[in-house]
Amino acid sequence: MKFEEFKAGAWLQQYQYKSFSPLTVNREWSWEDPKINTLLERASRALAELDAFTLIVPDVELFIQMHITKEANNSSRIEGTQTEMDEAVLDSSQLAPEKRDDWQEVQNYIQAINEAVEELQHVPLSNRLLKYTHSILMQGVRGEHKTPGEFRLSQNWIGGSSLADAAFIPPHPSEVPDLMGELELFWHNEQVDVPELIRIAISHYQFETIHPFLDGNGRIGRLLIALYLVNKGLLRKPSLYLSDFFERNRASYYDALMRVRLSNDIQHWVKFFLSAVIETAGKGKKTFEGILALRQEMDALAFGYGKRAENVQTLLKHLYRRPAVTATQASEILQVSHQTASALLRKMADDQMLVEITGYQRNRIFFFSRYVQLFNS
Repeated sequence: MKFEEFKAGAWLQQYQYKSFSPLTVNREWSWEDPKINTLLERASRALAELDAFTLIVPDVELFIQMHITKEANNSSRIEGTQTEMDEAVLDSSQLAPEKRDDWQEVQNYIQAINEAVEELQHVPLSNRLLKYTHSILMQGVRGEHKTPGEFRLSQNWIGGSSLADAAFIPPHPSEVPDLMGELELFWHNEQVDVPELIRIAISHYQFETIHPFLDGNGRIGRLLIALYLVNKGLLRKPSLYLSDFFERNRASYYDALMRVRLSNDIQHWVKFFLSAVIETAGKGKKTFEGILALRQEMDALAFGYGKRAENVQTLLKHLYRRPAVTATQASEILQVSHQTASALLRKMADDQMLVEITGYQRNRIFFFSRYVQLFNS
């Protein structure tokens, strides 16, 4: 199938509305636009350079967790949550009650990513894995009653308040199992020669068009990108997430997807997707460079703590995963008294390694703000 000859699908009359039945994608794909070749080459190179950092950064697993937290937060923000990155790394008890529901959605997404990536070590990417991940995403939050972990059995829609004024109506639920089964075959079809980045660009479009779940499709569809790249060996670690780019270019993201459905313009979507990979991978490299520089600086400061240097290093390892800590938590991590932990945290704050963010005399929270800023920039 040439991109230039692509027909996105057909509108099928249902009772009082028309749903969109997309063309299946498990086929050969080609294109004439040389711009796609150039972008594909740049995206592949950028991805390889980003992946190289996971080999040269010591204890890279410490920092992958913050990449995951950033993705969970940005992807959830596209869907309307209001949690900030600084809030996402705190405990629920440290937040105002009105912020906890949104916070929980982000935490569910973090758990969903972690468990899905762990599962990929044992099983290939599949609809079964996506369903399992969806069940984690939706537990105990908005949408928990919308059949978590199962493909939909009723019609959903995008935009508007009902089917009558919807911006887009995905395929009828009776089509979902076959369409998703066909999409899974496309992920693993070695009989067709399609570059992996083109394959996942098409797959993300197809997933969002099928909209197989009653809720949570955007987040699962964006997570699918990272899972695919890890499963296919393009990334050793889940270090590339496109939600930051999509969130900052939200209108263009939705427009690019709709242009495929309404105007058959899959070339525009693929170029948008590859541009997202290029920019995001480039930012990811700069983040890892910043992590290396910051870690070197923190190690040098820790060395000056003499007998307490080992405790500082232990605490920093915790903070690289979760960059906020209280004296109570620090005493448990270091297995020292509360008083000793408090004194160490105050010293680290005096040395501008940490920032105390509450202004309280008790129940103080110490924040590794310079580290978090690397993921906010």
